[in-house]
Amino acid sequence: MIIKYVKQFSKSFNKLDSNIRLKFWERVFLFKTNPFDPILNNHALVWKLKWKRSINVNWDFRAIFKEYPNWTYEFVEFINVWTHSELY
Repeated sequence: MIIKYVKQFSKSFNKLDSNIRLKFWERVFLFKTNPFDPILNNHALVWKLKWKRSINVNWDFRAIFKEYPNWTYEFVEFINVWTHSELY
C-alpha cells in the first residue's frame, strides 16, 4: 500500500495536539496491516464527501482518505483530519 498526504492534510495535522498525532501514526500502522480492522471503523462517507472514507484516530478525530483504484487499497491519499462533529 502506498500512502500519500495532501497539503490540506498536512496543514490540519500539524495543528493537532502531539498525542493525537502519535495516535494517528499508530492507526496508520494498523491501517497498513489491515485496512478493515474493527478498531479503525473504516467506513464510507456520504453527501459532499461521497467517494471518500474515514477511519477513527481516537474517539473524536477522524482521518479522511480516498483509495485508488476504488476498493483495492493499492494507493491511499489522506485528505484531512477532522473531529467527528466537523465531519457530520
